[in-house]
Amino acid sequence: MKLNAAIATYVAGLRESLGARKNAGSVLREEAVPHESPTAVIARIRRGLAIEEFTSLAEWLGSTEDELAGWLGLARATLHRRKKSGMLDAAESERLIRVARLMARATEVFESEESARSWLKRPAMACAGERPLAFADTEIGAREVEFLLGRLEHGVLS
Repeated sequence: MKLNAAIATYVAGLRESLGARKNAGSVLREEAVPHESPTAVIARIRRGLAIEEFTSLAEWLGSTEDELAGWLGLARATLHRRKKSGMLDAAESERLIRVARLMARATEVFESEESARSWLKRPAMACAGERPLAFADTEIGAREVEFLLGRLEHGVLS
């Protein structure tokens, strides 16, 4: 399975900037995806990402589409409409990239996609007892989860 262009290039660039190696079997592994500039990725997000990006991320997270829709703030009826149209809107696309960014960062810190999935879905005291993915429903919450991952990576009790 491959992530589609916008997420793949964004996440590949993120992993590269983090100094990550590309793990065999990882959905982040993209053999021939050129790195797009941030401006190009922003333009894609503003136009809206294809619904396949949503499906790919749900699979990568090991979550149901309903779970991912909840983390993205998408009502079931809205998700149904998006599936019919084939596109997410700009705000939904940005939130999807936010969750992909957190999964990429957690995979980097825990050195395992399975460990990253588990951590992101388990309540954490540092996230006011919420699951990190639920806590990240705002950009400020997502930044706090990223800071928490950084502390964990450096052995700081959190």
